[in-house]
Amino acid sequence: MGKGITSRSEDYSQWYNDLVIKADLAEYAAVRGCMVIKPYGYAIWERMQAVLDKRFKETGHSNAYFPLFIPKSYFSKEASHVEGFATECAVVTHYRLKNDGSGNIVVDEEAKLEEELIVRPTSETIIWNTYRGWIESYRDLPILVNQWANVVRWEMRTRLFLRTTEFLWQEGHTAHATEKEAIEEAERMLDVYADFAENTLAVPVVRGRKTENERFAGALDTYCIEALMQDGKALQAGTSHFLGQNFAKAFDVKFTSKEGKLENVWATSWGVSTRLMGALIMAHSDDQGLVLPPKLAPIQVVIVPIFKTEQEKDALDAYVRTLTQELNGMDVSVKYDDRDTQRPGYKFAEWELKGVPLRIAIGSRDMQNGTVELARRDIQSKETVSQEGLAVTIENLLGIIQENIYQKARDFRDSHITPVESYQEFKEVLDNKGGFILCHWDGTVETEKRVKEETKATIRCIPLDVEQEEGVCIFTGKPSKHRVLFAKAY
Repeated sequence: MGKGITSRSEDYSQWYNDLVIKADLAEYAAVRGCMVIKPYGYAIWERMQAVLDKRFKETGHSNAYFPLFIPKSYFSKEASHVEGFATECAVVTHYRLKNDGSGNIVVDEEAKLEEELIVRPTSETIIWNTYRGWIESYRDLPILVNQWANVVRWEMRTRLFLRTTEFLWQEGHTAHATEKEAIEEAERMLDVYADFAENTLAVPVVRGRKTENERFAGALDTYCIEALMQDGKALQAGTSHFLGQNFAKAFDVKFTSKEGKLENVWATSWGVSTRLMGALIMAHSDDQGLVLPPKLAPIQVVIVPIFKTEQEKDALDAYVRTLTQELNGMDVSVKYDDRDTQRPGYKFAEWELKGVPLRIAIGSRDMQNGTVELARRDIQSKETVSQEGLAVTIENLLGIIQENIYQKARDFRDSHITPVESYQEFKEVLDNKGGFILCHWDGTVETEKRVKEETKATIRCIPLDVEQEEGVCIFTGKPSKHRVLFAKAY
């Protein structure tokens, strides 16, 4: 096991917490329920941001920024939206503090806001109030906007990255002239998220629709990508919502069509958050620490020199400088760990814990032989390879590692998708194996709620590629036309 890390088999939840803290990703803040994302953890998030931001811009979106504070009255305009977020809202009621005369700082009761402000839990309301001033004609459409921001959703039980009171995310908000365009946008962004999850995070996902009970508050349809973690629990990795005209009607956002008719705008919203950090950790890591796919690793290659004299060190430094320049030219990030305060064994363990995909150890004997020791984090292997063509060898290996990490996660996911025909079988699989369970459901909210109450499993999605198949609901025995995906989830 990595230093001070509980094993997954002993306590998966504690293993996760240990890993986040020991690998220097994040820590709990002085503010209850909030976290400090440390530089190494934030560097991974920045790499996620860079890839996603590029994809958003390639699909025609622009970044903007909207206020953190939202007037309370905005939430009352869309009934299902306020109902969905009412219990999670942080509310600002005053705008000034004062000294009470005895050295204590207190809220100035005379500085009460005329209207309370909600600290942003999501931005649909303030953005659609803004769009009203931006849209007059079909010529103003579509509006394709994204914002990178923080949000606050008041949580009683928190876990680093997975569920915190404040977290970071991106939220896209688009406006369209037709229903067809809006649905195509929601589906397009789901594809962007799925492609990112599989090709960058190396996390296989199921694309699907949420049931009516699980939809985003205010949406007509919610599309999602669902991932499976190593403990057999699902994690919602991204959502894209078709909002219909609900917010346009609530905020009176209309446009004059080509035919000269006054119509309400069609809308979408979509987002992913720092929750993806949790998915990354739980899908790939092991008892020794993080396992990072090369496309997200802040440091893709770490080089550890082994020497006894300064003369040996000088020769190693010269070689490493040349190799680093060559790798940097291939867009490979390199760390030369030549600290003289730690022994090589300590460095090996530290970089293993932090999930660096490739480690090079090189000493004076290696220099004489024209070789290096190359260690892969994903399969924990070591081999001696030639210095000749080493940069190309490394570049190729990083691609192999990325694919191997994905394939390992996919094999695990595929072996944990279990079709069942009865409620008894459903409960046995849930208790003994976990993972995704494919079964028939009668389509009612009541059945969905009853199963959740009895087993804690929820319908993660109706897979987009689900086949029409006559059957009977495992819980009620009523007719069903297709299967859905159940699982316990984060």
